[in-house]
Amino acid sequence: MLNREKGNETGITQFILLGLGNHTELWPFLFLLFLVIYLVTITGNLLIIVLVADDQHLHTPMYFFLGNLSCLETFYSSTILPKMLSNLLTGDRTITVSGCLSQYYFFGCCVAIETFLLAAMSYDRYLAICRPLFYASVMNRKLCFQLIAGAWLNGLMANSIVVFLIAQFSFCGPNVIDHYFCDLSPLEKLSCSDPSLLKIIVFLLTFIYTLAPFFLTISSYVCIITSIIRIQSTIGRQKAFSTCSSHLMVVCLFYGTIIIVYMLPDTPTLRQLNKIFSVFYTILTPLANPLIYTLRNKEVHQALRRVHGKLTHFFGRGCLKTFLIL
Repeated sequence: MLNREKGNETGITQFILLGLGNHTELWPFLFLLFLVIYLVTITGNLLIIVLVADDQHLHTPMYFFLGNLSCLETFYSSTILPKMLSNLLTGDRTITVSGCLSQYYFFGCCVAIETFLLAAMSYDRYLAICRPLFYASVMNRKLCFQLIAGAWLNGLMANSIVVFLIAQFSFCGPNVIDHYFCDLSPLEKLSCSDPSLLKIIVFLLTFIYTLAPFFLTISSYVCIITSIIRIQSTIGRQKAFSTCSSHLMVVCLFYGTIIIVYMLPDTPTLRQLNKIFSVFYTILTPLANPLIYTLRNKEVHQALRRVHGKLTHFFGRGCLKTFLIL
């Protein structure tokens, strides 16, 4: 059982995040790099949210899920990057215990929600390509809202249990986290409490909230690729694949790096590489989402042109009115 009595006697009030390394001469470059990534990530994802909400042509299940994914990626990147930027700018790499637990809570919630969202999006593409006659009746507005609500509520609830258990731990030193954000494994290693119950709970939740959505996503794409191969027309195959290729790229980037980080053995050599691989699913995946979907999607391009036309017309008329008043 967890040592609840020591939970209130911890001598540790803050942790030290080692970040990506001690090469201080690289910190200004890393700060500028990650600042640009953060600004592009926030701008790109907010743009997708605005387009999906504003353009009637994008009021479909696929873009409803995409808008929610962009909303999630905005929270996701804001959970890790602001603190990382602050550490690089000021050189102060400390974080309070409560701040560390809060960061891990929101990070864990975002990961859990994203696994369900990616599974829902893969199911949507499966119905659209493999069961097109049933798509409109099955993927209706009610089911879409149920899938989204289930993803967000389950993700928030699951990580609440984990963080509640971690909060009962006592941290009696050392207080150095060899990472650039607060993750479960470093927190568990720094604790001097018995983590047996936590490990059992995490194992069960990992199966439910990660492996199950992963296998659902993979099985959906196996069916999708099989159906695409059977299409006789080359144009038809290209059109069918173009509707799911962007999502498949995001899935491969997200799950591929998570599997490398959390399922390979924890050795000193891999530990350093894991920090690099962690950058992919914590920082680059939220960045890749708007880039992949906007650069490869004709409907998003058309929506951008329509919004641009509306803005040009609006500001053009506004400038003309101001000119006439003057």
